[in-house]
Amino acid sequence: MMNRRKFLARTSAAAAAGLILPKLSFAFPKESTIGIQLYSLREMIKDDFRGTLEMLSGTGYNAVEAAGYHDRMFYGYPPSDYRKICDDLGLKPLSSHSVLSADDAGYAAEDALNAGMSYIVIPSVPSEKRLNAGSYEKLADEFNRAGEICKNAGIKMGYHNHAFEFEEMDGQIPYDILLQNTDAGLCFMQADVFWMTYGGADPLDYFNRFPGRFELWHVKDMKDDAGKKCTEIGSGIIDFPALFREREKSGMKYYFVEQEKFEMDPAKSVAISLNYLKSITEGKPVK
Repeated sequence: MMNRRKFLARTSAAAAAGLILPKLSFAFPKESTIGIQLYSLREMIKDDFRGTLEMLSGTGYNAVEAAGYHDRMFYGYPPSDYRKICDDLGLKPLSSHSVLSADDAGYAAEDALNAGMSYIVIPSVPSEKRLNAGSYEKLADEFNRAGEICKNAGIKMGYHNHAFEFEEMDGQIPYDILLQNTDAGLCFMQADVFWMTYGGADPLDYFNRFPGRFELWHVKDMKDDAGKKCTEIGSGIIDFPALFREREKSGMKYYFVEQEKFEMDPAKSVAISLNYLKSITEGKPVK
């Protein structure tokens, strides 16, 4: 468990990180919700789930996306208990990486609704289901079937990209196949702008060619080096101001910070990312 001294130290580090970045000279209309994908803090969560969420709430996050759905529970909690923990801490339990196929969409949708969520997302697909262009057409059909089940249950379903969807297959880009063959009313795309960029794609190009399809975003930055490692938002090469200027065209409703690896204390890292996002969406740093 995370002891109180460690928790207070991490919370203090997070608060201090909020003062690091200066106010930028431009501003966007205020965004009321800044979420975080809980996969980012998976190691801390193993030690202390509630304490980790307390730290995130104290830092200034107000929404979360789960990545710990197993055996019809979220991080070992029944859906209603997970919802109560989040609600008590002022964190909207907006979304979860849950669905894998149409076969489990029904119960995954039920559990997500009981957890207070509005979205469930297919986090990835196994390699044996993406062998060629035809495989992606079949995946699109499966996404439509799962999406219809979720829609009928009263929740939206989406798909989260990595980099492999941008590797050409049979003269086509797999991500384009998914977008062209999924029903926009049944399957949205969760745009992971880091993995798009890593795969050689331009998120803005996709926002322009497929407007309205990207209802959720994952935001994380990329180091300007050969390794292209994940780094704190605002510290890398991805032009987030340009992306956020096109958020309405993209269809974005909510976004989640995600940091896959850390080179500093995770609490400080996620606070730096939050502060930068506030500086470009509200025009002021975190206080």
